[in-house]
Amino acid sequence: MGTEPEGPLIPAEIIFCGVRDTPITQDEAWDAVESDRTGAVVTFGGIVRNHDGGRDVLRLSYTAHPDVNAHLEELIAAVAQRHPGTRLWAAHRIGELAIGDAALVAAAASAHRGEAFEACRDLVETIKHGIPIWKEQFFADGTSEWVGSA
Repeated sequence: MGTEPEGPLIPAEIIFCGVRDTPITQDEAWDAVESDRTGAVVTFGGIVRNHDGGRDVLRLSYTAHPDVNAHLEELIAAVAQRHPGTRLWAAHRIGELAIGDAALVAAAASAHRGEAFEACRDLVETIKHGIPIWKEQFFADGTSEWVGSA
């Protein structure tokens, strides 16, 4: 038994994509993409951790290019083209984030788990490598470091 789409190919739906300075959760992403035609929902949460490269991290600050939402829309439209039949949701935080805060949340829903996993991974990787957002990491030793695209 394969995972071939049932019936005509349905275009992907972009339920939400955006950058914001308010908290984001996997629950809101799940709730947005789940529907009566989806049998699988996969979510991803990129969480601020307390270390990087062997150094203790205290907090992060994300800064975005003024046109970041337009760039994000283009990126997610490309993901949607590659994954027909999926429902996609993605949000990235900007501003000050504490340890444990979600910096990136993504979700993909599909009729079958394989398609949902593939679409969610593609969504996350596309955002991580293409979105014009930079993070400044603040370390326990009092130093900070800028890192390119999130």
